[in-house]
Amino acid sequence: MSPQANVTEEQEIQIDTSKMSEGKRQALEVTEAARETTWQHPSFALELFQGRFRADLMFPYPRQDADDRHTGDDFIALLSRILEDKVDADAIDKSGEIPQDAIDALARIGAFGIKIPKEYGGLGLSQVNYSRAAMFLGSHCGNTAALLSAHQSIGVPQPLKLFGTEDQKRRFFPRLARGEISAFALTENEVGSDPAKMTTKAVPTPDGKHFILNGEKLWCTNGTRANLYVVMAQTPPRQVRGKERPQITAFVVERDWPGVEVISRCHFMGLRALYNGIIRFTNVKVPRENIILDEGKGLRVALTTLNTGRLTLPAACSGASKVCLRMAREFAAERIQWGAPIGKHDAIAQKIAFIASHTFAQESMSFYAAALVDRGGADIRLEAAMCKMFSSEVTWRIVNETLQIRSGRGYETVDSLRARGEKGVPVERFLRDARINLIFEGTSEIMRLFIAREALDPHLRLAGDFLNPKAPPAQRLASALRAGLHYAGWYPGLWNPIPQSFTVHRSLAPHLGFASKAARRLARTLFHAMNRYQAGLEKKQILLGRFVEIGTDLFAIAATCARADALHGEDPGAHTNVIELADHFCHEARRRIEENFRGAKKNHDRGSYHLAQGVMKHESTWLEQGASQVAFR
Repeated sequence: MSPQANVTEEQEIQIDTSKMSEGKRQALEVTEAARETTWQHPSFALELFQGRFRADLMFPYPRQDADDRHTGDDFIALLSRILEDKVDADAIDKSGEIPQDAIDALARIGAFGIKIPKEYGGLGLSQVNYSRAAMFLGSHCGNTAALLSAHQSIGVPQPLKLFGTEDQKRRFFPRLARGEISAFALTENEVGSDPAKMTTKAVPTPDGKHFILNGEKLWCTNGTRANLYVVMAQTPPRQVRGKERPQITAFVVERDWPGVEVISRCHFMGLRALYNGIIRFTNVKVPRENIILDEGKGLRVALTTLNTGRLTLPAACSGASKVCLRMAREFAAERIQWGAPIGKHDAIAQKIAFIASHTFAQESMSFYAAALVDRGGADIRLEAAMCKMFSSEVTWRIVNETLQIRSGRGYETVDSLRARGEKGVPVERFLRDARINLIFEGTSEIMRLFIAREALDPHLRLAGDFLNPKAPPAQRLASALRAGLHYAGWYPGLWNPIPQSFTVHRSLAPHLGFASKAARRLARTLFHAMNRYQAGLEKKQILLGRFVEIGTDLFAIAATCARADALHGEDPGAHTNVIELADHFCHEARRRIEENFRGAKKNHDRGSYHLAQGVMKHESTWLEQGASQVAFR
């Protein structure tokens, strides 16, 4: 029995905050209050951290039905023609602008309303088809992919689809589906992942019918072109157990309202046509009916929106990786060195094998998570975060390896290549555009902390009062007894030597057997760390990161094997080496898993931390001598 119990707001987990700073305590309490706790279907990824490899949640791999596939094919055919005719990715990168006629053409085919229901003027496509579209966009132009993704994955359409009233949907959905651009305004100059520090405030008018919004938002993607914004702001706090709790509320704000001002557009290393900027709100009068969900529920809106929104990025990353696979494959076959194509040399062959196998893995993870969204009621928090973290990091390595394979030609711009009479292969642009993916919608570091927190959640639900020294003695005792009874039955099962059996292709079964054993080992190791460090475990971010990476690779092994087995069973001739791709990926993932288990047991984390603190205290400033200071002017 999983300790994955549902709790109400009045039964929130009591985490020890006695040794936290006031800012950290407030940030944790605000975030915890916004967490979703009830789901119809369990999470495969979360079960891994409990030592359960739930094959029934992964097998058979969810396949898109024929009618939905056909609908997606039709839209992607339209999208392909528009991209080929109107979207010159290299010209957009050079000019820093997406042509208006390209935006208009995309709007005409419904690309701004892909998931908006048909009754409101949208296409009403499934999440899987939306992911397919994002994959195609990511393979063609990162700037256009970012425009459409920010608009409907985290902009106004997604939160309204999840939480909007009928009135809000009728007012805004048709406009958004026709091509009015939207943006998500959360980040501030001093506020990234810490909502308690938010300075944008919305104060109700005396009659309660409006809120007066004041503040400034940074790095608002689509912000300089948007007609509508989802704006997160602090509203008056409320009392919870005798303490003030900050309240964050989500508002839909119109660009043309008095007091809404675009201060500046930000420019970046990659995605040079990203319409990202600083947006200022000065005494903006927002009607109460523009609140999404309810007053004080804004962070829940943001977190839930990001859960689904994060799935767009791994799909786009998969598209970019597919293009890199072709660029690497073609060059490795054509380029002759020492009497043979460079792909025949082992050093290059290993890179190509990594690119191909990891492209298949991230695509398998992405489509699995998208299918969960279409099914509905599934807890996808971990799957979405893992897909985002894994795909962004893998794609960055794939693009980097592709550049290395093409060497000087990879580093050279398309204009320079064409000027010399060669094909303008845009590896350099792909590299610049890919780097932001490790930062967009939660940095890799934040993703690891988020996944670790969710992995610990079942234990905190079960033994949270016992771990909290501020809880009443009777409450702590009851928690200890409840936890003791659970763990007395749960922990011995983690040592079960009986292997789990799998009815899959013979080359894949050993990998799944390894993964099921590794899941039990992961749960044991995490449990031991909890007992050793107790409340201090949350500070062991590198250790927790290793657990997260193990869990992510186990999820990747399961999704890759399940999809490979399904594709091979459907049509072996159409997917000639799919088993070999999955087998190679699993060997690579197993190696990483073993390295992380070793690192969890034996590492130099404490020494690294001590060295870093010394550097921060200027103990290594002598090392900086002899370098130019121009960069710091």
